[in-house]
Amino acid sequence: MWPSLISKAKEGGLDVIQTYVFWNLHEPRQGQFDFSGRADIVRFIKEIHAQGLYVTLRIGPFIESEWTYGGLPFWLHDVPGIVFRSDNQPFKMMKSENLYASQGGPIILSQIENEYQTIESDFGDKGPSYVRWAAAMAVRLQTGVPWLMCKQDDAPDPVINTCNGYRCGQTFKGPNSPNKPSVWTENWTSFLQVYGNETKKRSAQDIAFHVALFIAKNGSYVNYYMYHGGTNFGRTAAAFVTTSYYDEAPIDEYGLIRQPKWGHLKELHATIKSCSQTLLTAVQQTFSLGQRKSKECTAFLVNRNRTHAARVKFQNTSYILPRWSVSILPDCKSVAFNTAKVR
Repeated sequence: MWPSLISKAKEGGLDVIQTYVFWNLHEPRQGQFDFSGRADIVRFIKEIHAQGLYVTLRIGPFIESEWTYGGLPFWLHDVPGIVFRSDNQPFKMMKSENLYASQGGPIILSQIENEYQTIESDFGDKGPSYVRWAAAMAVRLQTGVPWLMCKQDDAPDPVINTCNGYRCGQTFKGPNSPNKPSVWTENWTSFLQVYGNETKKRSAQDIAFHVALFIAKNGSYVNYYMYHGGTNFGRTAAAFVTTSYYDEAPIDEYGLIRQPKWGHLKELHATIKSCSQTLLTAVQQTFSLGQRKSKECTAFLVNRNRTHAARVKFQNTSYILPRWSVSILPDCKSVAFNTAKVR
């Protein structure tokens, strides 16, 4: 399915595929490695490269993702003195890949650890120490690409702290250093499902609204979690998590396009890309409404009211903004896309 899934992602306007490295999939028994079949991550990355897309590689070692043991192999229990996700010698194990952009490959970003901040305080002084060690270890690999830590406000330079969630355009405090970009590593298109619970549904309009808002507030990278969730085969799903994973994503469990999410987001991506030159080169200005300050201009008109539409005047032209929506004007004149209007 890989070529088909990647092709549909590209057609949907994606530029980057984000993927995990599942340690317990690749080393199910200590010293016995498996990079064959569905575990052939090198082939997967090369297929992405062949289709002209890039990769964000989330190498863990703990990945969460509602996967058994968060990707950690069970045999780690037999290592004397080990403490998971803490600063201790037996746990310091990592491997590097040879497909980074600095080597001509497609990997443009890498992530170390995963949402560690949620449990960091449980380890006392060893929590922050582990964060510093993990960041330093990653940087020492000299991959030639930036490193990320998601939901990690204390990520040390030069590692980039990022946001996960439904509404990072509203909730993210921003990078912890002025030299870091604003990155959204997990825009949840749905949510994991556990047995006995209803499926979490999220509308195409709400997803598009928050992507547009994040970009309007100087966001530089948004990743959908998930764009395709797939199936957790065997016993790979975490406790009580169903085998179907994020089936409400733009591409469903079986690799089929789910409308209107896929199509609506495709239009959003095309519109944002049409503004890319301005977004990359112009100085961002945030104001209620006012006059254009430079020759290059792109406008994001935001209506945060959840119940009422609004009429606004911008550049001497009136615009109707549907409730809870963002209108994108690539030239500051014509509305190319509104997040609430699904065609």
